[in-house]
Amino acid sequence: MPTQKIITEHENSMEKAVEFLQAELRSVRTGRASAGLVENLSVEYYGAPTPLKQMATIATPDADMIIIKPFDPAALKEVEKAIKNSELSLAPILDGKVVRLSVPPLSGERRDQLAQQVKQLGEKTKVSVRNIRRDANKALDEEQKNKVITEDDRDKGKKDIDNLTRKFTDKIDGIVKAKSDEIMLD
Repeated sequence: MPTQKIITEHENSMEKAVEFLQAELRSVRTGRASAGLVENLSVEYYGAPTPLKQMATIATPDADMIIIKPFDPAALKEVEKAIKNSELSLAPILDGKVVRLSVPPLSGERRDQLAQQVKQLGEKTKVSVRNIRRDANKALDEEQKNKVITEDDRDKGKKDIDNLTRKFTDKIDGIVKAKSDEIMLD
């Protein structure tokens, strides 16, 4: 496998790791209401776990309110049950055909906990990126050992992989800092 193909393949893996981090951070609560808090909540719907966003309209009319309107009004109780069983610690209020969630302001201690959680998610993602770098370097060593690429190509490839790793860890740091700031400022 040529050097560039190895680099491109592993760069795509690093990009996916960062995208996963961004998706995870959408569900971390900040001081204001966000549809991302509940959209991936799993609801038992006719015996199958279904993401809430596939079975309801989610709106945030105010900074402290989330309104969930299931497409099937019969699923209202199941949505309420899923919210109560989640780690959100929000009390759902059934209001006719919608579920209202009041998002109270965060305490200073809770903000610190959430900022720590965000940092931990960032560190896990950095570890994933470093593991991808290790795999890429192994692949380059293997190709050089099998005489598919030269030693110079391998060394240049490792340098490129290191640069990519640095680029993605910097990107992760930026994402984590932005989310932490959002938590602390709201």
